[in-house]
Amino acid sequence: MKIEFLSMLLLCSTTLSAQEDKKEEEEGFQFTVIKENPITSTKNQNRSGTCWAYSSLGFFEAELLRMGKGEYNLCEMYLAHKTYEDRAKATVRLHGDMDFSQGGSFYDAVYCMKNYGMIPEEAMPAPGTLYGDSLPNFNEFFSMLEPQVAAIAKSNQKKLSPVWFKPINATLDAYLGEVPTEFTFGGKKYTPQSYMASTGLNMDDYVSLTSFTHHPFYSQFVIEVQDNWRWGLSYNLPLDEFMQVMESAVKNGYTFAWGADVSEDGFSREGIAVCPDVQKMKETGGSDYEHWFGKSSTTADRKKGLTSKPLPEIAVTQQMRQEAYDNWETTDDHGMLIYGIAKDQDGKEYFMVKNSWGTDYKYKGVWYASKAFVAYKTMNILIHKNAIPKNIAKKLGL
Repeated sequence: MKIEFLSMLLLCSTTLSAQEDKKEEEEGFQFTVIKENPITSTKNQNRSGTCWAYSSLGFFEAELLRMGKGEYNLCEMYLAHKTYEDRAKATVRLHGDMDFSQGGSFYDAVYCMKNYGMIPEEAMPAPGTLYGDSLPNFNEFFSMLEPQVAAIAKSNQKKLSPVWFKPINATLDAYLGEVPTEFTFGGKKYTPQSYMASTGLNMDDYVSLTSFTHHPFYSQFVIEVQDNWRWGLSYNLPLDEFMQVMESAVKNGYTFAWGADVSEDGFSREGIAVCPDVQKMKETGGSDYEHWFGKSSTTADRKKGLTSKPLPEIAVTQQMRQEAYDNWETTDDHGMLIYGIAKDQDGKEYFMVKNSWGTDYKYKGVWYASKAFVAYKTMNILIHKNAIPKNIAKKLGL
């Protein structure tokens, strides 16, 4: 009898759990694709601060698909190697008065591809950062590299020796692989410059766009974040036109690299990026607030509630964007790729985002970012200038 009773309890518990899972699934997000442009496979940056390399090269791979050039697999570690070379030299020239770190910007990819060329993934020796695994790990690498750069940049020497860069470059070679000057790919011999030329990509066709009020609209300025260390310029648009560019681009077959703040509670590891209007829901009354977020008062449960199902969102304004940037609430966190538009069960539209955290997530490496989140938390985008509506491009002088 005791065994039967325990079995019944277990059965009831299992049934209730299954019913709760089904209810949660029904109440959760249900997406329908409106427009989806071709992209290459999702990669995993693992323990490396190279989202800027994965997102920018993922963008250019998507551009090659759009151009009818076929599927490319461009080398992130080549881009990282050349960028860290330049960043180390710039840090030394500025006597350490610049941030030397793993991060970077979309402009690093543009600059590198224009000045140093590019190589396919297969042309780079397996980087030492793999530690015998298949994924990059920069933990040991940068614990070696940062002190090397700092030791030179902040030294009291009156004159540098002509070999100061050699040990830094040796560390880059050891952990990222040696940069090839020549290689054979597809039965043909290339240099990085000739391989880049063979792609047909023209870096002069790509521009960075943003939207802030501390600089004049329809002009260019340097976005003041540490990883924009090359001082790349961005065209400044009013928020409504900035959003118009993004929506129009996707609907007309273009993708774009997306730099955004992902430190918000509304950006979840489950593939959702939203800006729920928590204050408004609190003001409507406790019962309604509990309806959306549940009765639990733990921070973890509250955060999970923000991204568990479609909720009313804030109406983003230009002023809100600016205040969040000025107050360090919007930071330059992460680079991704926007390639599509989908809608949820309520008809609200979201941008489809290719991330670089692998595929072990709910939507297999895809994130769905609401238009409110994109309007509020976008730092900048890198886009083909032909994707910009003609009336807006004219205002920018493009």
